[in-house]
Amino acid sequence: MTPRLLLFGFLALMLMVGWAGACVMWRAATVGEMVMPLEPRAFDELEVITVGTGSAYENPERLGPTTALGWDSNLVLVDVGRGSAEALRLSGIPVSQPTTIFLTHLLPYNTVGLDDLLYTGWLTGRETPVRLIGPRGTRELARRLQEAHREGGDGHARSLGLPSEGGRFEVLEVGDGWNEETDGLRISAGALPGGPLPALAWRFEHGDRSVVVSGTGWAADALTRFASGADMLVHEAVYIPPPEDIEDAGIIADPERLRREDALHTSILKVGELARRAGVDTLVLTRMRPPPFFDIQVESIVNDQFPGRIEVAADGDSFTP
Repeated sequence: MTPRLLLFGFLALMLMVGWAGACVMWRAATVGEMVMPLEPRAFDELEVITVGTGSAYENPERLGPTTALGWDSNLVLVDVGRGSAEALRLSGIPVSQPTTIFLTHLLPYNTVGLDDLLYTGWLTGRETPVRLIGPRGTRELARRLQEAHREGGDGHARSLGLPSEGGRFEVLEVGDGWNEETDGLRISAGALPGGPLPALAWRFEHGDRSVVVSGTGWAADALTRFASGADMLVHEAVYIPPPEDIEDAGIIADPERLRREDALHTSILKVGELARRAGVDTLVLTRMRPPPFFDIQVESIVNDQFPGRIEVAADGDSFTP
């Protein structure tokens, strides 16, 4: 073998070793990001993080509906959908950081992550109860969740010496007009009547900035009044095809089920008009569901009725009003 071939072989071997080493380091860094403790997030101004942007239906690209609002060193959540603990980590938020959860309504896709968040955050150091604030029925929901996990939770607390307070909810049921101020954040609730169960929209104001978060597709008039003049509205935008389009495509579907779905949600064909009537500056679209439209398609549809800033949110995105 000539010296030149030996040199080429040696160089090739070094390249392979270097590439393998880089892969190992990249994998180690990736694993570290997934398991290393996170520092609590801090915020220079009021910030909205769309932690999970999916809906009731499974969607590997969008976890269940969860919206965070951060200011200074504080962070609260609106609704807690499926995969909440993983969604928080992907958003760079420690699972024990949220101090309060506000519920818009009790349809399960808003609440299935509650026990996940409660017990996972307890394992990572939470020592005080999680405040859970929502419409009528919230107290009973929390009681039943905690009762379902009581034996297992007690066993975990005894085994690891966990403080019992960190593994429970502190519940407050509220209605239209309720408000409070905490660390400079003003919070108020607005009722959204006419649906299958009580529902609330939440308005958050910090300094001269305001954000409204809604989780329902009914009571459009009540929502536009409540969100009037807000800097930002975080709201769903759902595509539900008309029964005739489904039939033309050869897909078997129950037309009555589609009509019922349409009554339950805000269509991408209507959300722009809702935001325009409310006079908001920015519309953040979330609670998305298949089919997976391109963002530009959604923006084009909504822009026909809403002239302001439109954001089609993905999991973990951050927005300032």
